[in-house]
Amino acid sequence: MKGYYNQPEKTAEVIDKDGWFHTGDIGEMVNGKFLKITDRKKEMFKTSGGKYVAPQYIENKLKESTLIEMAMVVGDGQKFPGALIVPNFDALREWCHHKGIAYSSDAEMVKQQNIIDKFQKEIDKANEQFAQYERIKKTVLLPTAWTVENHELTAKLSLKRKIIENNYQKEIESIYNG
Repeated sequence: MKGYYNQPEKTAEVIDKDGWFHTGDIGEMVNGKFLKITDRKKEMFKTSGGKYVAPQYIENKLKESTLIEMAMVVGDGQKFPGALIVPNFDALREWCHHKGIAYSSDAEMVKQQNIIDKFQKEIDKANEQFAQYERIKKTVLLPTAWTVENHELTAKLSLKRKIIENNYQKEIESIYNG
């Protein structure tokens, strides 16, 4: 890329003096020759301890669990990262059936201690792969999925973090004050 058409100011923001294009992505080298994009720089946040956390990487690891449909890591300016978790309710129903747990409603199930404990085990498993400062310490299970219609997801199903933070402000506060 040589620059933005007829926009030298915008071009100067993203192309440095050596000609490198800064996309705003964070990545890692794989096998010394492939660049794997792992996060967006603008989505990173800093804990009160001064450590930077890249939430997308953590969220993707959490979603490797068959029980977790959606996850959003929070914690900007806080002592530790927390997470809002939307269960995969089909998988949760199946797990409950297998364990002989009566399934009432999604909203009721996310409040049950045995369900919360199961999700904590899933999160603990994912946490093993993270540095201490990246580990999810507390979570809140949500009874409904985020949607495009509620403006919580983009058309390509990316999280609209600010909107989700506003919509679930009380739940996020419970992570840090509860």
